[in-house]
Amino acid sequence: MKILFVLTSHDKLGDTGKKTGFWVEEFANPYYTLLDKGADITLASPKGGAAPIDPSSDTPDASTKDTERFNNDPVAQEKIKNTKVLADMKTDDFDAVFYPGGHGPLWDLATDANSKALIEKFNAQNKPIAFVCHAPAALKEVKGTDGNFLVKGKTVTGFSNTEEEAVQLTNVVPFLVEDALKANGGIYSRGEDWTAYALQDGNLITGQNPASSELVAEKLLASIN
Repeated sequence: MKILFVLTSHDKLGDTGKKTGFWVEEFANPYYTLLDKGADITLASPKGGAAPIDPSSDTPDASTKDTERFNNDPVAQEKIKNTKVLADMKTDDFDAVFYPGGHGPLWDLATDANSKALIEKFNAQNKPIAFVCHAPAALKEVKGTDGNFLVKGKTVTGFSNTEEEAVQLTNVVPFLVEDALKANGGIYSRGEDWTAYALQDGNLITGQNPASSELVAEKLLASIN
């Protein structure tokens, strides 16, 4: 079971002067859920090298058993500091792909040509493609095998407009995940703010927010097995 994790390389939160990146819980929970089941996990990002951690996700308030495990796991930390270059990744080497969220993907993975091509190829091979929270932003320009947007007519979720309002970043982000999914013809569905909610439509798996990480990982695992 070989799984590719695609992380953001972007660390600037718009023009706020603050940092962003990937959300630790959205990486750590799926990473350990899959690792403990014997998965061989490769990490990649557009620029390769160190993937930036969103400082807001590395606080006592955001702490979970999985983030604590990550903070005490030198092997996983070393992987984060040395991600492979996304352009070098080949779908034939993996059984599935997973994208953790955080605000970073809105700026780079949403428009990254290598990411787009990779998702399209995974999808064409009918392999599981999974995204959580802000990571469905990476689907923004992705087309399906029929030439339409991949999410068109599919039931999807992702970070909701009301959750973005709650963190007061509606006017900072380049676009809203919920709006982008709807604009591309996705049938957007959501749970209550901050509650675990994940959907699967064929090989496409999406989760709404950090709390949904485990559900996404479980659906991904079930899709591979």
